[in-house]
Amino acid sequence: MIVLFTDFGLGGPYTGQMKAVLHTLAPGVPVVDLLSDAPAFDPRSSAYLLAAYAQPFPGGTVFLAIVDPGVGGDRLPCVVRADDRWFVGPDNGLFELVMRRAVAPVLCWQIDWRPQRLSNTFHGRDLFAPVAARLALGEQPPGGMLPAKSLRRPEWPDDLPAILYLDGYGNAVSGLRAASVPASAAIVAGGVACLRARTFSEVPKGHPFWYENADGLVEIAVNSGRAADLFAFSPGAPLLVQP
Repeated sequence: MIVLFTDFGLGGPYTGQMKAVLHTLAPGVPVVDLLSDAPAFDPRSSAYLLAAYAQPFPGGTVFLAIVDPGVGGDRLPCVVRADDRWFVGPDNGLFELVMRRAVAPVLCWQIDWRPQRLSNTFHGRDLFAPVAARLALGEQPPGGMLPAKSLRRPEWPDDLPAILYLDGYGNAVSGLRAASVPASAAIVAGGVACLRARTFSEVPKGHPFWYENADGLVEIAVNSGRAADLFAFSPGAPLLVQP
């Protein structure tokens, strides 16, 4: 399958145009809309989400991942193979956490191929989508190999103590893996210390708490309420882990 992870949104033409290319070049290959509202213009924050969300997908999955504020600039178009999954997109750190957490050796390629028509500002449609389609059909990456270290961002932390994403329920997803936080710790959000619960029903209605979400990340929530409203959260809001 081909899995889309972008900051394009669904309200305009961009996701649809990219999917049209995929269906044209790789007919019959399922296309999954994983995330269309990744942190906009923010490959660093998006990298922590991508690493968590990619984990359950089987080997051979092709991730078409585009959070690309430098489109048309000097960042490289690249392909990364990590734990038998393919990742296609810009070299701007978006794949750092995927690479860091891979068990098997990571392989990287620079995309040398160029389409007949390449716009300056929509490489997702014109460059990355055709490459993703080729990979999904079993072809090799169209370009030369790169040393994996040339794409790395070693200065980025293993876990990011900040709110990265607000879902439709107003829950606040962080860049912290729950396994890295002691179960007895409080997480301070907006000046309020939240304790851990296993499920929503373990706390009273209207009560804030933190829990390990289905993707292994720390998430701040309110039982039958919206954490985003209670804390006036916005993406990038810092969190403090308090023993």
